[in-house]
Amino acid sequence: MPKPSIKPVGIDLGTTFSVIAHLDAAGRPVTIMNAEGDAITPSVLFFDGDLVIVGKEAVKAAIHEPQHSVAFMKREMGSSVFSRLVNGKKVPPEVLQSYVLKKLKADAELKLGQIKPAVITVPAFFDDPRRKGTLDAGKIAGLDVLNVINEPTAAAIAFGVQEGFLNEKGESKRTERVLVYDLGGGTFDVTLMEIDGKSYRALATDGDVYLGGTDWDHRIVDFAAEAFMKKHGGKDPRKDPSALTRWLHEAEDVKRALSAREATNYTCDFNDKKLRVPISRAQFEELTADLLERTRFTTSSLISEAGFGWDKITRLLLVGGSTRMPMVQQMLKEVTGRTPDRSLSADEAVAHGAAIYAGLLMATGQGQAPTVTVRNVNSHTLGVLGIEKQTGRPCNQIVIQKNTPLPVTKVSRFQTAKTGQRSVVANIIEGGDSSGGNATQIGKCVIQDLPANLPAGTPVDVAFSYSDDGRLTVKAKLPNQGKMAVLVVERASGLSEQQVKKWGDVVAKPSGPLELNED
Repeated sequence: MPKPSIKPVGIDLGTTFSVIAHLDAAGRPVTIMNAEGDAITPSVLFFDGDLVIVGKEAVKAAIHEPQHSVAFMKREMGSSVFSRLVNGKKVPPEVLQSYVLKKLKADAELKLGQIKPAVITVPAFFDDPRRKGTLDAGKIAGLDVLNVINEPTAAAIAFGVQEGFLNEKGESKRTERVLVYDLGGGTFDVTLMEIDGKSYRALATDGDVYLGGTDWDHRIVDFAAEAFMKKHGGKDPRKDPSALTRWLHEAEDVKRALSAREATNYTCDFNDKKLRVPISRAQFEELTADLLERTRFTTSSLISEAGFGWDKITRLLLVGGSTRMPMVQQMLKEVTGRTPDRSLSADEAVAHGAAIYAGLLMATGQGQAPTVTVRNVNSHTLGVLGIEKQTGRPCNQIVIQKNTPLPVTKVSRFQTAKTGQRSVVANIIEGGDSSGGNATQIGKCVIQDLPANLPAGTPVDVAFSYSDDGRLTVKAKLPNQGKMAVLVVERASGLSEQQVKKWGDVVAKPSGPLELNED
């Protein structure tokens, strides 16, 4: 039997696949194979009655019973409940994510013994509700989450160690500016990292949590479906859940084939009718040109906003399985004038970087001096939604600008509107335009129980703080009174600590109904 372990693990909790890694005796990151002997585990759930199946077997079962399968939970992190009923119940996406983490943890424990400490990666463009949801998913799965780390940052750490431009002390031999282009199965991130000595510093980050390889797959399905209906007529196969699941799996195979070949065939069947649809790499690139353009625009904008020219970027690093598509590599070569670096394992690099970072955090917590430091930036503006007195229209008052180095604290001053006012309410948002449009609602900051008989115009200072992992905390005080104010943050979404504990009890059961009875 493996001995109990307090060594931490790094987990890449992906949209389509997830990976777990640890540091071996020599301090090198190593992927932990799952119980099926694979390095990657599909982030797919299948509900067989009260039994929750995760991974490869869930994918197989989903083809025949898609109504009992769940996938792409990561895209819905930050929402109150998953977009459709699961076993007839409303379930938060972080609970569904926790089953993937539970599977990774259990499989790793077969080799390492008990696992608790972990670092989980998130897309750099994840906002605060999504980051909190990821932390809660880890807790529900029975992990002690040391921290979350941005996926591109984790990849840059793994790259530095593997490529040896870090010496035995973890120091870089010269200043490196690494652009990490991370196109996964369901999300896209691009981050500019500066590695100088022992310091890993994010300079700027951008991305899209609704753009990834699955969108390329859907374009292939659309192409084949149009050809199928033109030939056979009848019902659209995309409207049939079982057919759509089968067709998307075939599309993934076609996409991979077109990365190696100039042309292939898409074989599809529906209602006892079959068709082989020829598709070339050129056609595929034309069908998905707008998707690729979205990544090109985001990448170029990031470099411009960061104030750097391409000549100042020393390395261009590709991460994520979808970067295997030749169109991605060719586009980046045209835009940057340099050949992208594909030396890292596209599937395992992020988990390896997370394992390295987990080891650093554990060592630091045990009193050792940190070998490297990691500093991120916030991926969205933080603002307070108010009303302009002159126009009566909503106004986004920016408190912390996007791409501000973390940790950071900014104070915003509010004031009471009338004499004797006992509370002040501030609506907190991330992102969005000047009027708050397209913003993510973080929640209401309610400052309660103000002293009686305060005059109108009494100042109330609210301090907004991002920690180094991008999580938000808020404090308030009355500067003229010399004391802190009673403050409650009413979050727009997410689980309470009590709910996290209760869901943890549900998920911990070997089997049982997926439900939570509220008090």
